[in-house]
Amino acid sequence: MTADLRTPPAGPTAPTARALGPDLARGFMLLFIALANSHYFLRGSPVLGGYPLDGSAVDSAVAWLISTFVDGRAFPMFGLLFGYGVAHIVRRQEGRRPRDVRRLLWRRGAVLVVVGLIDAMLFFVGDILTAYGVLLFVGAWMVRWKDRWLLLTGILFFVLVSLPGEGSLAISREGPDASMLANADTMFADRLPVALFVALGGPIGFMCPFVIGLLAGRRRVLEEPERHRALLTVAATVGIGAAVVGAQPLSLIHAGVLSIPDRSALELLGPLHDSTGVLGGIGYAALLSLIALRLRDRRGAVVEAIAATGQRSMTCYLAQSLVWAAVFTPFLLDMSGTLTVAGTALLATATWTVTVVLADHMRRAGYRGPFEVLTRRVTYGRR
Repeated sequence: MTADLRTPPAGPTAPTARALGPDLARGFMLLFIALANSHYFLRGSPVLGGYPLDGSAVDSAVAWLISTFVDGRAFPMFGLLFGYGVAHIVRRQEGRRPRDVRRLLWRRGAVLVVVGLIDAMLFFVGDILTAYGVLLFVGAWMVRWKDRWLLLTGILFFVLVSLPGEGSLAISREGPDASMLANADTMFADRLPVALFVALGGPIGFMCPFVIGLLAGRRRVLEEPERHRALLTVAATVGIGAAVVGAQPLSLIHAGVLSIPDRSALELLGPLHDSTGVLGGIGYAALLSLIALRLRDRRGAVVEAIAATGQRSMTCYLAQSLVWAAVFTPFLLDMSGTLTVAGTALLATATWTVTVVLADHMRRAGYRGPFEVLTRRVTYGRR
């Protein structure tokens, strides 16, 4: 007991000791997150699920691609990786008292809540860091649960996201609401209710992949893909396959191939898209882990740069918010009525590419990234 009280918590894993798979997955999926977020700023007549339906043939094709492979698929994968990272932290604290481990996780969650709220109020109201922070306050109690309880919890929340509901599929004639395109005089009043809703409602959607990540982290599935190749292959094939098939009703509507159905149909198609997206997020994590296995002994400059982005995912994610604020805010560049779906896809890709270059520069300089430094300093009391 005395040794436990005097021994400081184990710090973060050194960059050279990190597994390639999770970092590669985080880095690559930041591209998908940029693609998923940017089109929600667009104005059009009408707009469904963030997609103006009056665009060109190119816009329709891009909408189909993003709706099929990106929307509702990238965020579950990050939820899984978040849970996986929590399991890794807990494993490194082996021998310490459970309440000390919980406090460490709560400190990490507090950073996410504070930084996420600042981002939501000033830059991007759809910020999900606060939701992850709230989830971690609850998840800190779950890290000691038996596997079967975690599995049952994952199934329960998967069922919840599969229940009928309209969600973001309401048809709008004016594009995004005031919280997305904030005016200086009403920005905080418009954004606070939305930010709180995302913070409290987001954990419901992230809980299933989070507990799957905890289970996978306990077995080091993504760190040791050579030992779990069959499991990862099945997860990638089934998960991504289900995500692609389950996305088609909405994707074809967004592309203008199918007409917009009535509200009752949308209340079924939205949850179908979301629930199969959870499976897709798991599939993406498995696929990128298998790719990392093949690249482990022959990393090139591009792989190193994307992995460096994954190691600095919080900083790179917040950098995206600065771009969205500068480009779409009405009292700044105000391009929500100028850019198209294809245009925002190009913007998102360019933004991600710049963050990859910057992350690689930080890697070469031996710098973790400002928000990674902040998180580790608050969590562990040191860099």
